[in-house]
Amino acid sequence: MLIGEGLNFLELSATGIELTQYHVEAAIASVHACAPRTEDTDWETIISLYDTLMALRPSPIVALNRAIAAAQKAGPERGLEEIRSIADRERLAAYPFYSAALGELELRRGRHEAARKHFGAALALARNPMERRFLDRRIRACEPGDMQGPYYDQFWGRVLGS
Repeated sequence: MLIGEGLNFLELSATGIELTQYHVEAAIASVHACAPRTEDTDWETIISLYDTLMALRPSPIVALNRAIAAAQKAGPERGLEEIRSIADRERLAAYPFYSAALGELELRRGRHEAARKHFGAALALARNPMERRFLDRRIRACEPGDMQGPYYDQFWGRVLGS
């Protein structure tokens, strides 16, 4: 019910002549909200919306979110390629979800030790107890045999929703 109401408001906001970052961010959120599961998400549309957002208001965080969406669509190697190509990537150094994204992609590649290091770096930058608990769980997920664990979908939702 609330998703439908939100979609109606998004449609109403699209009747104007101006396209803002908020319209695009709402459209991205709507694509996520309409997918019953992460694997059902229309990643191509999300990538396209991030391209639009980059044209309206470019930033390293928007580029990071786009790279994560690309990884969801085409695999972790593609995501890592996109992250390496982010202009001003050094501005993300203090953003915990930059290191967390690297950790998640390395974990998906089966590189547990590299993933653990990235998650450790993210944990050192965590801004609140919830982030610390989440990142601590991702570090534990680096144990062989527990590649994704129960928090995998929460990671992508948290980063992409930032």
